[in-house]
Amino acid sequence: MKKSKADQIIEASEKSGKTYSFNEKHDENIPAQMWFQNSDEGLVLFIVFYSQACRWSRCLGCNLPSKVSQFHVSYKALRAQINWVFAQPDVVRQREKIRKVIVSNNGSVFDQETFSSTALMYLMCEINFHFPNLAVLSIETRPEYVDVEELEFLARALAEGDTSTELEFAIGFEAFDDYIRNEVFFKGLRLVGFENFVKKVAHYKYRIKCYFMQKPVPGMTDEEAVQDIRNAIGYLSKIGEEYGVKISMHLNPTYAAFGTPLGQSFEKGEYIPPKLIDVVRAVMHAKGKSISIFVGLYDEGLAVEGGSFIRPGDEEIVNHLEEFNKTQDFSILSKVL
Repeated sequence: MKKSKADQIIEASEKSGKTYSFNEKHDENIPAQMWFQNSDEGLVLFIVFYSQACRWSRCLGCNLPSKVSQFHVSYKALRAQINWVFAQPDVVRQREKIRKVIVSNNGSVFDQETFSSTALMYLMCEINFHFPNLAVLSIETRPEYVDVEELEFLARALAEGDTSTELEFAIGFEAFDDYIRNEVFFKGLRLVGFENFVKKVAHYKYRIKCYFMQKPVPGMTDEEAVQDIRNAIGYLSKIGEEYGVKISMHLNPTYAAFGTPLGQSFEKGEYIPPKLIDVVRAVMHAKGKSISIFVGLYDEGLAVEGGSFIRPGDEEIVNHLEEFNKTQDFSILSKVL
């Protein structure tokens, strides 16, 4: 008998040693989370829709599915969430200032099994209508869920907006080292698969953003973690130039997430989150290269107690990193070093 998607999600989570539960008490007519960010591209609206959880659900340090549902969420509920977003006073007030929208469901928005295609089409229509100055629409997904038909539809839809809008695919990479990424973190992403995805996207001149985690697994030294991000920066810069694709990095210092093996390792004293000064050292490697970097400084309330990467006394570094996110000015980070 074929297993349901809900059973598949639970099985994948349990195989990975995860103990968190899903958020079934959440109102399905309201997104899981929403917030604003400031970047070098301008004001960013980040939306995490409440849908069925990521079907992969195996990544070692990830408890993002705990914010959403184990079960199917209908297109009608997703449509209600979209309407909720555009009715929020902060969104209405800043609609003309919003330059980038990031769309997530803590999984893959292009996975039709967990996020309705009807809802995605409705979202595109509402974005075109409400955000006249939008420059970038960024959609989070695993690359295997993106097909040519969707790319062509999105190209046509974005062209109908009031202003020129670029599409960006946001892909979770997490670590550059193949062994760490797939055999320890269980990401399930091979470089050849990523490069095939880049070729597909390059035809449409779309952008790619790659999420990385600094020091994502136990047993990794701080120096190894810095070098892994430096290697990733070099690789992404090279691939972007080779295929004519604009590639950026979203670098998240790793926090110890509750209900995950990584969180358990932290509580046993086997794992220590990265230091922000080491994050700065890693980011500096991008100076002079054809890649921009945004440093994530928010754990979304998902870290175990004491398991954040921000420590007492880090306020100055945090301020410098936030300023760097808005400017991509490496001289700001040089002051920290």
